[in-house]
Amino acid sequence: MDNKPIIPSKEPVYLEGPKSRTYELRFAWKVFRQFMKAFRTLHFVGPCITVFGSARFKEDNIYYGQAREFGKRIAQSGFTTLTGGGPGIMEAANRGAYENGGMSVGCNIQLPFEQVGNKYVHKSYTFEHFFVRKTLLIKYSYAFIILPGGFGTMDEFFETLTLVQTKSLTTFPMVLFGKEYYKELWEAMHDMALRGTIAEEDMKLVLFTDDIDEAMEHILKYLATNYKVVPRKSRWWLLEKQ
Repeated sequence: MDNKPIIPSKEPVYLEGPKSRTYELRFAWKVFRQFMKAFRTLHFVGPCITVFGSARFKEDNIYYGQAREFGKRIAQSGFTTLTGGGPGIMEAANRGAYENGGMSVGCNIQLPFEQVGNKYVHKSYTFEHFFVRKTLLIKYSYAFIILPGGFGTMDEFFETLTLVQTKSLTTFPMVLFGKEYYKELWEAMHDMALRGTIAEEDMKLVLFTDDIDEAMEHILKYLATNYKVVPRKSRWWLLEKQ
């Protein structure tokens, strides 16, 4: 039986290695333009809480319902709900905010499968490259909620956690939600601490919970203690839409 992984083709593959200097300059300019367009699109979204999670859960899944409740709670707290803009957990969180009077924003990604933008967003931007998208998902947020997901969610979780651990990012609250789903992952993280590859203190950077009330209380208590939301008097620049 052939168990070779099926990798969808994508041209051009920018990690192929050295190309001509002209190609590299065009690629760098393309990435720069993508950053600038995204900055302009999201400049006025306000302070966000980012929700990460799988694109594959359907509406009848328990995690979809929990993500929707998180979106509702975020909206009630006065923050913007920011997600990857796709289906599943992302749709649910956006939907919870959208249906409860909150600001809902999506940072979508171009993929040959699976990722289709959801309709529960007030503002969205579609990215070509994951690394640009992840930067924007982190840039505007003051807290991060990680619901059950796959490779993409793990990538987002550990990159954000690494930035917090290394103090490259302010120590914003992080919530790993789903004790049954993430039980083995949490045990593996504790094993890292026992083996010395991370510090015991690093485990305190993440709240591991199954309780939405506990998660939101943890986030809002930290933000209320450390930050004060002040209306920003931003002038339009280069025709950005507020």
